[in-house]
Amino acid sequence: MNAPGSEPPVSPVVPISGTPRLKLYPDVPSRRQATIVRDLIVLLALLFFAWMGFKTYEAVDALKVLGSGVETAGTSVQSGFESVAGVLGGIPVVGGQLAGALQGAGAGTGGELADLGRQGVERIHDLAIILGLFVFCLPAFVVLLAALPRRIRQVRRLTAASVVLANPQDEDRRRLLAMRAGFGLPYGVLLRYTRDPLGDLAAGRYDALVAAALDDAGVAARAR
Repeated sequence: MNAPGSEPPVSPVVPISGTPRLKLYPDVPSRRQATIVRDLIVLLALLFFAWMGFKTYEAVDALKVLGSGVETAGTSVQSGFESVAGVLGGIPVVGGQLAGALQGAGAGTGGELADLGRQGVERIHDLAIILGLFVFCLPAFVVLLAALPRRIRQVRRLTAASVVLANPQDEDRRRLLAMRAGFGLPYGVLLRYTRDPLGDLAAGRYDALVAAALDDAGVAARAR
């Protein structure tokens, strides 16, 4: 017995050992199916956006043929000049000068054209990658931003509820769960489980109210 004026003893806080098992889906069948359907819709949307991004990449990357054609044309021009230079190089006295002039002309025209074509190919390829990633990432980010935070909150609630509310064994726990349902849930929800929720609570008939509390939390009642 406490002395007058003394504070009542405080029960020691005992930490929960171990990590609660992550609960991804509700136990209530209708909610479980609805959650699975939403997850599948998000997954299919991400796959669709990935497919659209890949198709965008393919379509833009196919334009490399333009740069490849310019590069091929430039290489052909340069090769033509070099071939003629090789023929004229055998002419005495002036052959070397003519060959050098032709080779310089080939490098200045066909060579520069070939370099321009190669740069075009590289730039088109880089642009294809950027556009493909943009087409995928932008809508994927919007979908995840809308769906992921709510899904994370749901998993946290389910995990916490599975620890706190699962397996009510004794009458005190059942009474507390019934009180939580009777005082916390909307009347329309309670009437789906019992026609007289407050009367059941007063009479100690807890089964319907406990079922309402567990269903609201998404946790199935275990066998007693």
